[in-house]
Amino acid sequence: MSFVNERVELRLDELCAQSRSMALVMAESGVRRGDRVGLMLANEPAFLISLVALSRLGACACPLSLPTSGRDGYAEKVQGILAAAGVRQVVVSRKLARLKSLLAQALAGVSQLPADELAHGEAGEFPEVSGDDDLIVQFTSGSTSRPKGVRLRQTNLLAGLDAIRLGVDLGRPGDRAGVWLPLFHDMGLVGMLAAVVTGIPVSIWSPSSFVKDPARWLREVSDGGHTACAMPNFAYDLLRQAVPADDVPGYDLSRWRVAFNGAEPIAADSVAAFLAHFEPAGFRPEAMLPVYGLAEATLAVAFPPLGREPKVDWVDRVTLAESALAVPRDSASSGARPVVALGGPVAGIEFRIADPKNDGVLGERRVGEVQVQGAPVTPGYVGTQEQPLTVDGWLRTGDLGYLADGELHVTGRIKEMMIVRGVNYYPEDIEALIRADAEVYRRRCVAFIEGSEAAERIVLVAETTVDDDDERSRLRERLRAKVIAETGLEQLAVTLVGPNSIPRTSSGKLKRLESNRLVV
Repeated sequence: MSFVNERVELRLDELCAQSRSMALVMAESGVRRGDRVGLMLANEPAFLISLVALSRLGACACPLSLPTSGRDGYAEKVQGILAAAGVRQVVVSRKLARLKSLLAQALAGVSQLPADELAHGEAGEFPEVSGDDDLIVQFTSGSTSRPKGVRLRQTNLLAGLDAIRLGVDLGRPGDRAGVWLPLFHDMGLVGMLAAVVTGIPVSIWSPSSFVKDPARWLREVSDGGHTACAMPNFAYDLLRQAVPADDVPGYDLSRWRVAFNGAEPIAADSVAAFLAHFEPAGFRPEAMLPVYGLAEATLAVAFPPLGREPKVDWVDRVTLAESALAVPRDSASSGARPVVALGGPVAGIEFRIADPKNDGVLGERRVGEVQVQGAPVTPGYVGTQEQPLTVDGWLRTGDLGYLADGELHVTGRIKEMMIVRGVNYYPEDIEALIRADAEVYRRRCVAFIEGSEAAERIVLVAETTVDDDDERSRLRERLRAKVIAETGLEQLAVTLVGPNSIPRTSSGKLKRLESNRLVV
């Protein structure tokens, strides 16, 4: 493992030795089997070493998000997570020393274990642990609700890692993985662990190294011959925007064979634009892998077959929203909506489409809730009475989708569906109509319902760098006109905000329902 920003290499034998030493010191500090211990660590060796150390003790790691530039409410959020998970001790990175006052608020009432002071244990015995012991409590990103603490047992994690390894044949000669997503996020953590347990080299960057300079990150992927990287859809947009067309031939992306695209809705136009832009660099269309997963299933749920170019199902937008039917349409016809195919279930997983009202199983091209079951699926949440399973043991995902030719197609979130005067609208449909506008900053926009006793309307919030009042007024009217022309939706308000104003999750996913505070 190479921690790029740390300029540190960590071999597997070093991981074994250092995690053993750390586990002994943790035990001396009072960590016991079954305890939940917070990890407030960056993308650094201590994160992985701490996780393995806790597994040796039969204790459970609770990764905590790190403060970003917007720190309002951070301490309260962390306090809520610590209380929900029953955390009494937190391993803290030395990198956070400059945030002493903020950490004092966030970690009030728990013991801080400095990571660099946990490395020198020399003797002791470890308890007998079981595959049924909780290994991780993974808090969800909270894009539509408060973050939930997902319990992942050791057996869940091993099954989830097997699913990824088998799904993309990870471990081929020459394979090398790359991770820049935060390790406290499920896509970053499980993606990194999949490489570690497979025994292939993996490069780990800090999230800021990608966000601040995507072109430089891509250069390192190119020069390092990385073959497997995972990121959300928006990151592929950032890469395309960061590398001018004239510079693309200077990159070598021919060895990149698995480009996971997940963690947020996958936009067909983003995928097509990325493929066209980086074709001169040798990036092959079949390397793009649109996938579906969630923390409750230890990440992987559906993968398309290897070696296939991304597949898009074009359906009637109105029928999809109003009748919950995915009726095929020609891609060139008015009102056609593209839905990216996400493939079939990974090893150890089954999924079905069910009526959200009664869990009755629906047939092909009928839209309902995506429900899953299998060895990687969580036994439940911590700190809440809400549990995610149906009476017959299927996990409720809260996602809407349908099956076509046996493949999963996700259309949206149940909680985000918008109803105006009895008519259903997907926020993705409204956003897709305007996000490609040249004056929408980095395609960032969200649509959500705003209701009151007097009126009900949809609000569209778009980021822009336009600051002249007259130009903003014209842009607002242009965006509104685009939506009305395609949908006939008159009950629509457009709000323009500056770059980086729309709230996002730790993985960069835009938070629609939290954006109502931006409405003026």
